[in-house]
Amino acid sequence: MIRYALVCDREHEFEGWFGASADFDDQQAGGLIECPVCASKAVRKAIMAPAVAGTKRRAQEPSPAQTQAQTQSMMMEAMGRIRRHVEENFDDVGDAFATEARAIHEGRSEDRGIYGQATAGEVRELIDDGVPVAPMPPEPPKKSQLN
Repeated sequence: MIRYALVCDREHEFEGWFGASADFDDQQAGGLIECPVCASKAVRKAIMAPAVAGTKRRAQEPSPAQTQAQTQSMMMEAMGRIRRHVEENFDDVGDAFATEARAIHEGRSEDRGIYGQATAGEVRELIDDGVPVAPMPPEPPKKSQLN
């Protein structure tokens, strides 16, 4: 099997697999190859780097545990950035969150971003009434608390 990077006349990129190099030419001449995005039959091979086996040792794929740890680290970093953004740009209304969120939703208070605390029951009532709310990401653990 041979894989080609392909591109249509509208610059949609995709790939195709062929039994041999001549198969691409035969199928293209017969109008059998088309872009999966726009169905254009004006398809050509795109430039691609060949897969060449070398003598350099390839880096080993990360283990599932390493991949999970990397993903978890990235997620914690992203949640920390979101939390910092909210804390720096929104008003902290403390335990008056449910009351203030409802007042903003009903137009009785200035429309602005807020954060604070609410009970599970208050959050359910806000959601049931169509008031948009979302939980704050947790505070990232301190480096001294990590393994």
